[in-house]
Amino acid sequence: MQLIPIILSGGAGARLWPVSRALHPKPFMTLADGESLLQKALSRARLLPGVVEISTVTSRELYFKTVDEYAGMGHTSPALRYMLEPFGRNTAPAIAAAALDVQARWGDDVMLLILTADHLISRTDAFSTAVQQAGELAAAGKIVTFGVKPVRPEMGYGYIRADGNRVVEFVEKPDLATAQKYVAQQDYYWNSGMFCAQAGVLINALRTHASEVLTTVGAALAGARQLQGEKGSQVELPADLFASAPDISIDYAVMEKIDNAAIVPCDIGWSDIGSWDAVADIGESDQNSNTLDGEVLLHDAQNCYIRSDGRLIAAVGVRDLLIIDTSDALLVADRSRAQEVKAIVGQLKARNHDAYKLHTTVHLPWGTYTVLEDADNYKIKRIVVKQGAALSLQMHHHRSEHWIVVSGTARVVNGDRELLVATNESTYIPAGHKHRLENPGKMDLVMIEVQSGAYLREDDIVRFDDVYGRC
Repeated sequence: MQLIPIILSGGAGARLWPVSRALHPKPFMTLADGESLLQKALSRARLLPGVVEISTVTSRELYFKTVDEYAGMGHTSPALRYMLEPFGRNTAPAIAAAALDVQARWGDDVMLLILTADHLISRTDAFSTAVQQAGELAAAGKIVTFGVKPVRPEMGYGYIRADGNRVVEFVEKPDLATAQKYVAQQDYYWNSGMFCAQAGVLINALRTHASEVLTTVGAALAGARQLQGEKGSQVELPADLFASAPDISIDYAVMEKIDNAAIVPCDIGWSDIGSWDAVADIGESDQNSNTLDGEVLLHDAQNCYIRSDGRLIAAVGVRDLLIIDTSDALLVADRSRAQEVKAIVGQLKARNHDAYKLHTTVHLPWGTYTVLEDADNYKIKRIVVKQGAALSLQMHHHRSEHWIVVSGTARVVNGDRELLVATNESTYIPAGHKHRLENPGKMDLVMIEVQSGAYLREDDIVRFDDVYGRC
């Protein structure tokens, strides 16, 4: 069986703010073992027998970050392919794009395994067994979903009622009383959001039940820009064509309408990690039911989840709290109200506050920058440029910049001059000057940038040339 896993890597994960943000969403969240959810998804896919390629559906904005995540894991096989959406249109268009792309290159009979990048599966052997069972059903023309036996009443999940491997019905997210009834019965399962089907079977189902999705996505795919790189191939869907794709899930578009839906009930240690309370549940707790991540000191604390990404946190006499600290935001919440964190993200978006979108450290194709201080008329950044990488040739209308190299050597274009700036040296870029920063060395270039001017937001940039195609 030729198997191509398709990893869906989207969604903002608003309930996991302040770690998850629009440009650092849930799949990139690192767990206590040091691996991100996205890396775990790739590891699971690689371990499956028969895998000939792995396709990841993500956005252009997150492409380079995704490549870096994968590169940090080593291994160069199987081949990696990236389907880049200009914006999210839910799971049906994402799956349709990947399925059409696979069908065109591998044919109708290749097996697709639709996976999510932001779920946790702790029992990988059981998962592999479930995939094998799903493949056998899919080879008989079924579109197979994976059902997880509920272990508690959960109002945040959809459910599936089954009769053996036959799907009886898909059930919407229930209220508490209904969820309790489902847990007590033996024929209800959590809907994991994972699927298995032959490419031709899935595409025929889309053609029959969601023709508009297939037509619009097919047009976008026909107009896509395709690139082949040393770290994998890319398919970039054009925004003008993809914009007409319906915003609809694969469940609504296909699964709830077909008569060849099948289910593999499985016990794979699955969790969608949908809230900080769920993160706490997968960690090791102390004798007082506290789960800690980072440098934390407690005195008389009980049933808390506390995470620090840097600073020491001390807690005294507290109960049932979620405390999550990042470099620029602190969340304190009642543990029983973990689902309501998304309300804070809504307020941040309404105010156009950067904290809903960015961390103080931002990952870009060439490296990272970290905002050290942000005042009315100046901003200080720490910039790290990877070896051999270069920023775009650019210009700013409203700010000037001082660059001080603290480690490595920088090749700088400053107006009509090109110069090398060594460690402990600096250069000044006036507003209106074309400039470029490049690291010609064999080690990371680290520098401090001091911006000054009346307008310091990131949208004050004009790109003239960019090796990453961002002009």
